[in-house]
Amino acid sequence: MKLPTTRESVIMLCALSVWVAVTALCVGFRPEHAYIALLIAALFFAAGPTRRLVVALLPFIVFGISYDWMNIVHNYEVNPVDIEGIYNAEKSLFGIATSAGVLTPNEFFGIHNAAFMDFLGGVFYLCWVPVPILYGLWLYFNNQEKAYLHFALVFLLVNFIGFAGYYIHPAAPPWYVAKYGFDFLLGTPGDTAGLGAFDQMTGLGIFNGLYGRNSNVFAAVPSLHSAYTLVAFIYSLRSRTPGWMRAALAIITLGIWFTAVYTSHHYIIDVSLGIGCAFIGFILFEYVLMKIPAFSRFINRYASYITVNNCKKAVSSMF
Repeated sequence: MKLPTTRESVIMLCALSVWVAVTALCVGFRPEHAYIALLIAALFFAAGPTRRLVVALLPFIVFGISYDWMNIVHNYEVNPVDIEGIYNAEKSLFGIATSAGVLTPNEFFGIHNAAFMDFLGGVFYLCWVPVPILYGLWLYFNNQEKAYLHFALVFLLVNFIGFAGYYIHPAAPPWYVAKYGFDFLLGTPGDTAGLGAFDQMTGLGIFNGLYGRNSNVFAAVPSLHSAYTLVAFIYSLRSRTPGWMRAALAIITLGIWFTAVYTSHHYIIDVSLGIGCAFIGFILFEYVLMKIPAFSRFINRYASYITVNNCKKAVSSMF
């Protein structure tokens, strides 16, 4: 077993200490924080291959931490929440004429829905984070470390762009308007909206657990649900990825886009802006940042550090 260098150990212990301290003081320390911290530390100090895996997963770890830390300052404390404006814009751009008047697509699907679509939509929406992470791990363990690193860092960059959007333009999701109207209500709990049908038919309560803990419902613009698997699909086209996997990513991406609107979690405007975030992040990373010599050298060193070199065998030997 090769232990980390003193420098590596100090950096890791300091980073974990800062994360735990800030989380405990500003967000609230939960049992899962302790489990994650212990797992990261165990993998980092266990062996060289698992240490490289932790370093490789840093973009996803930072994503999780930054998402959690948005609870320190909520976006509605920074800028006014758009509730009625985005609703009217959606109706103006994508409204559907019916005998009951012009409806937003969300309102239309609220009337015209089907059990099959409820179930399929729930399946698609469960893929929004797990599938990109699993695809990234597939790249990593198939000796495509550089492609993995580009994908993972663009994934993180897209999140930062989206998070900035949350604070620049806080906005209510469609289900909020359907349930509460156009008034801003502080402390509004998260809601499963159309995804509740999936929970009811399966009895799993997955989305109730996910959205019940959502402390900020005014983060609908842009729809990062619509960006994540799109980033994975983009990098599937730029790496050695089987055709069936590319097709699966494309189908899942389209399914998530549709489900976001079908279940009243997002307007088409939100979805379109989420798609835009994915392309902006990709272009900014590949055609701006990677053109900076110092940044490009850093990425090459990063990719060299996390190189697997039969990592699968080494990791499996630990269990």
